[in-house]
Amino acid sequence: MNILASLKMGVETVLDTILPLRPRSARTKALSLESVPLTVTSHELLGEQITTLMDYQRSEVRDLIQSLKYDGTGHAAHLCAAVLSEYFSEEISNARMFSQKRILLMPIPLHASRERERGFNQIGLALASLPLEYRNGDTASLIPGALERVRQTTPQTHLSRAERLRNVSDAFAVPNPALVQNTHVYLIDDVATTGATLIHAGRALKRAGAEVTLIALARA
Repeated sequence: MNILASLKMGVETVLDTILPLRPRSARTKALSLESVPLTVTSHELLGEQITTLMDYQRSEVRDLIQSLKYDGTGHAAHLCAAVLSEYFSEEISNARMFSQKRILLMPIPLHASRERERGFNQIGLALASLPLEYRNGDTASLIPGALERVRQTTPQTHLSRAERLRNVSDAFAVPNPALVQNTHVYLIDDVATTGATLIHAGRALKRAGAEVTLIALARA
């Protein structure tokens, strides 16, 4: 997470106490991990498996994801981190039984212009809130900038399935393949509809020599 995003989280935590929250963020602030239990499912796209952790059709999950994505609230980031941590506690332990590859946790990157406009990468905020062991290399590591979105794309929301696949084709690149070579990358997005973004971003990492697991916080 960049310095701007770190500062935003600190300022946002203070502002939460003195300014009215958006309704969705106010509702999210009342949630706990038990309010949004894991509903782990998988679906296939173009021969790739995508794992999703929550059901976006649930109103509390929708509030949570939108509070993270559009408001960047500290509570939403911490709650999404708790969801990820609960999933990774078993998933990464199992992965390590069969492989000694270094494990990286990586957010789907925004294009630089969009991240400047928003001020943060929403999944970056959640990953920065994970327990230290998932960030410092004890269990997993975060490597900012290892994957880049090199082409600005149209938002996927209102595109058809075919348009979504074309829209993100060749939109991602790994500028320094040595950073991910012979690693196991857990690539994480906020919401998967078709999963096209995850698929194409994951392919860039695979071309650079990484094993890739595709994860989304929720499935729409």
